[in-house]
Amino acid sequence: MTAFDQTSRNRVRRLPERASYDREVIYPILDEALVCHVAFAEGEQPYVIPTLFAREGDTLYLHGAKASRLLKHIASGSPVSIEVTLLDGLVLARSVFHHSVNYRSVVAFGRGRLLESDAEKLYALEAITGHILPGRWAEARIPSRKELDATAVAAVEIESATAKVRSGPPKDDEADLALPVWAGILPLELLPLEPQPDPASTAPLPGYITNYRRK
Repeated sequence: MTAFDQTSRNRVRRLPERASYDREVIYPILDEALVCHVAFAEGEQPYVIPTLFAREGDTLYLHGAKASRLLKHIASGSPVSIEVTLLDGLVLARSVFHHSVNYRSVVAFGRGRLLESDAEKLYALEAITGHILPGRWAEARIPSRKELDATAVAAVEIESATAKVRSGPPKDDEADLALPVWAGILPLELLPLEPQPDPASTAPLPGYITNYRRK
């Protein structure tokens, strides 16, 4: 099955023509994003926590301190919602009302569990490290016994998800097309800058850093 079922939880109601429930659309967006925002509630108080993550199949891996409110919430089996957004450009219309942005976003829903064995935790931490910077896990020191014991790692199974995408030029009213106002798209992209070495570092700059790209 390549698409998630549409339910009252994940169905897009505002501009549904921009929605997709297909994993082939949803998962590349998740894989390009560096940071996700995880929403959950404790009683009547909602929280949204930004965190690094990685995806493998229908599973999202998250990590944090053992005292983390978010990780304790996941350990209880309670539901979470996870969101990412990629901003691709500013859409500049002739009227302020029709200004917009081109974007790709995903909202996913699911429940998770804490990983207990060292092997599971290291596997997930390697996945998260590789999602941020492929090649880094093989070169850097892996977590020590003390560090691993202090870290909680969760696997959240994606039960349903939706992508929402806007692309293309502005959609001005026909009456505004003759206005002497520049209209179009200002593309945006996440690009790495020149690496800044630690003053104490003597190691050569690895190729996986000089060639780093998100896409």
